[in-house]
Amino acid sequence: MPNSAYTKHLTSIERERIRRAVRIARLMDTAVRLPVIGVRIGADSVLGLIPAVGDIAGSLIGIFIINEARRLGIPNHKLARMAVNLGIDAAGGTVPLIGDLFDVYFKSHRRNVGIILEHFGLSEGELDRRM
Repeated sequence: MPNSAYTKHLTSIERERIRRAVRIARLMDTAVRLPVIGVRIGADSVLGLIPAVGDIAGSLIGIFIINEARRLGIPNHKLARMAVNLGIDAAGGTVPLIGDLFDVYFKSHRRNVGIILEHFGLSEGELDRRM
């Protein structure tokens, strides 16, 4: 639904907030493609290797994305879904070794940005093309 009613009412500041959230999610979840296996990882996977501190840092960044969504006017039920995604990621990441693999595949930041984009009827490509 690229021509959503929401899309027409976004200010340049709101668009920049969405772009920033997309860039952060990309950095955290899919910044680098691992050779041979082709899986994309990000800073969240690497931070998760640092016991406790890494998972907390990843969660704080996730909270930032949720707060940006709140400031954009995303409804509470979608914010709750985003919080559940982040909670699952945080809980899964606490399990030694298995949690690190879980971080590679769950990608809560990308999921949450997807909720924002879906709400406004945007795709990442469309967001980059628009002024």
